[in-house]
Amino acid sequence: MAAQEGVLLVIPLIHTLSLDDLSLQNAWLTIGIFDGVHRGHREILRPLVSGAHAAGEPAAVLTFTPHPAVVLGGKTDFKYLTTPEERLVLLESLGVDVVITQAFSREFADQTAEEFLRHVARTLGLRRLFIGYDTALGRGREGNAARLAEIGKELGYTVQAVPPLSDEMGLISSTRIRRSITAGDVSAAAGALGRYFDLTGSVTHGDGRGHRINVPTANIQGPAGKIIPANGIYACWAWLEDSSRGPGAGTGEGKKYPAATNVGVRPTFTPDLPTPAVEAHLLDFSQDLYGQQVRLEFVEYLRPEVKYSSVEALLVQIHADIDLTREILA
Repeated sequence: MAAQEGVLLVIPLIHTLSLDDLSLQNAWLTIGIFDGVHRGHREILRPLVSGAHAAGEPAAVLTFTPHPAVVLGGKTDFKYLTTPEERLVLLESLGVDVVITQAFSREFADQTAEEFLRHVARTLGLRRLFIGYDTALGRGREGNAARLAEIGKELGYTVQAVPPLSDEMGLISSTRIRRSITAGDVSAAAGALGRYFDLTGSVTHGDGRGHRINVPTANIQGPAGKIIPANGIYACWAWLEDSSRGPGAGTGEGKKYPAATNVGVRPTFTPDLPTPAVEAHLLDFSQDLYGQQVRLEFVEYLRPEVKYSSVEALLVQIHADIDLTREILA
């Protein structure tokens, strides 16, 4: 984005998978994973974007995939709050002009902070670097705020350290939000995210049991590697993709419906299900959704999964869940 005679000229987001694909001038930059792009992250992103745009210069984010915890910590079961594609959409919505999703490897991590910043400065024309309270770049995490500022004096950029954001529950972080979601506390997660936690996936064929008991559900296959809430019943908003926008346009801009959503193994019917399923019953909706994309926003946890002695008892509870969902989302 650039300013000319008082008019903002909006350019499409530039996304690249390598620093080497770019040649910028006077970029304002922040570096981090930004998983979730939560309220704490936005404390860094807002002044970065507003300052860069006021100066008529590009606002850039350098992020990484996979997460360093996977590469360096060996966490093969690591679950993300956002997919790389979702993270990109969120960053663009905040006004970021350039996103570099750099592949993270042991070799990449073995650079010194100075080696890394020289590369960054050369390709981005680095003018100003925004960092969080816990930023530590380079081999052995030696690139703390003081070291980055020292390197900046030589390379011609300045450093702005942004203090952490806290609320009544403490420091806002991606780790804390993951804990809330795995505990089923989606309302606490929403408070820290600044929006509802969501899960987007294609509707796949199930066993048809919902139709047989007159409570049809959409079986939603979420993206691999993304965290899902704890087993239980939730009040959700279900967003249906507006097909008029064309394929690949994404979800969230179509129509939304209240949905009573079950995450789990359906203990009354399939207690040995190897992995949790996500099934949403959309209220006041009767169309065929197979193959479509649905985005679920998790608003509130209702209750744990329970095994019932009969289908009739289960149905009584399902209708109570539907009534409570309708009340919460009214």
